[in-house]
Amino acid sequence: MCLRKQRSHMGCAVTRGRRGSTATAAGRLQCRLCESGRLISVLDLGATPLSEKLLTIDELDLPEPTFPLHLRLCEDCLLLQIPALITFQDISTEYLHFSSFSDSRVQHAKDFVDQVIERLEIKTVSFVVQVGSNDGYLLQHVAGAGVPCLGIEPSANVGAVARDRGVPTVSAFLDERLARELRAEHGPADLVIANNVYAHIPDLLDFTQALRALVSDEGWVTIEVHHALNLVVQGQFDTIYHEHFQYYTLLSATRALATAGLAVVDVEPIPTQGGSIRIWARPARIAAPAGERVVGLLRMEKAAGLHRVDGYLQLRRRTESLRQNLLRFLLQCRADGKRVVGYGAPGKGNTLLNYCGIRSDLLEYIVDRNPYKHGRFTPGMRIPIRDPGLLTMDRPDVVLALPWNLETELTDQLSYIADWGGQLVFPLPTLHYATPLASNGIGMVRS
Repeated sequence: MCLRKQRSHMGCAVTRGRRGSTATAAGRLQCRLCESGRLISVLDLGATPLSEKLLTIDELDLPEPTFPLHLRLCEDCLLLQIPALITFQDISTEYLHFSSFSDSRVQHAKDFVDQVIERLEIKTVSFVVQVGSNDGYLLQHVAGAGVPCLGIEPSANVGAVARDRGVPTVSAFLDERLARELRAEHGPADLVIANNVYAHIPDLLDFTQALRALVSDEGWVTIEVHHALNLVVQGQFDTIYHEHFQYYTLLSATRALATAGLAVVDVEPIPTQGGSIRIWARPARIAAPAGERVVGLLRMEKAAGLHRVDGYLQLRRRTESLRQNLLRFLLQCRADGKRVVGYGAPGKGNTLLNYCGIRSDLLEYIVDRNPYKHGRFTPGMRIPIRDPGLLTMDRPDVVLALPWNLETELTDQLSYIADWGGQLVFPLPTLHYATPLASNGIGMVRS
């Protein structure tokens, strides 16, 4: 029985709030995919501030709202999720994440565009739409190939940067109504891209219907999303934050897409975000049977215990161990008189800092390539964010890389800290450091 049919047989009163969360009339949490009330606790990270809400100096003496950050699992459909206490609209007026500041992400986007143009035979008469298009980091390559395209980006300031790059961009939050309006205006899309956005959606069912409304009856939908297999097995707890409402295995993503008549036909494991999957889906009416890679990855998830409830309960133990190891390391650095600073101020880094209770006594400041973050402070722990040029002036003993998923890129970028004997440390998936060669050498040697 499909999930949409199941909901009609549940026999309980259901209301959907303005934030897209689903609750019974009594206020009990319900799964946002199948609306079951059988949600069990997987990992409680306490109450933390919004991870993307960096503070200005004028806000340091003001109250800062915090929200529970409690990961739960639906026992019926196995969707990992947190309550939808906020929406992306709450932080979208001035969003501070610009994808183009990551060289590896831009290159990844270009490689993907090259691949998809060849695989799907995208031509200059085709039409490509990207949802959550950010600053045009990906669609700039589509436009550069002469292919008509459209970005949908809810953050006004980020969308303006994309338009300045020549990427047509609508500044709006996608829902089914908007999708139908855009289809009527521009026609159906041959390809709809939703990279690193499917986890950010509080109203999962409406958004999935919007994807189907955008794509043509013979078209394709590609989705890149962090793989919950890596979250659970490797203890990647810092990928949990309020702007991520759900966390997908291939199994749960397949179930979600099916609610809108989209069928998964292929999947690729990719290294981004600490281990993601790229899902290839089509309207179910014309979709071919799932390929060998789909079958193989589902088999891998099942072997890891993620097709049953108890397989997810290992995450708490691993998370607690990672926190203890990191705190021991930082406390020992302080005892030894070593100066430790951070590199990168991503949302995931703020989950790590708040859960571990790391303040400026253990992490003096953080540097970030994004100038929009300079002069601001991390939420909760209120660690100052500075320009990376400060590293060469200060010469800290240890640099803690918070966007650990960019290890290859950062190892190369920060090789110059070897000039004064600095150490580069990555907190996950296990605490480890890279021993730098000289800045004229080739990267660093992992220890």
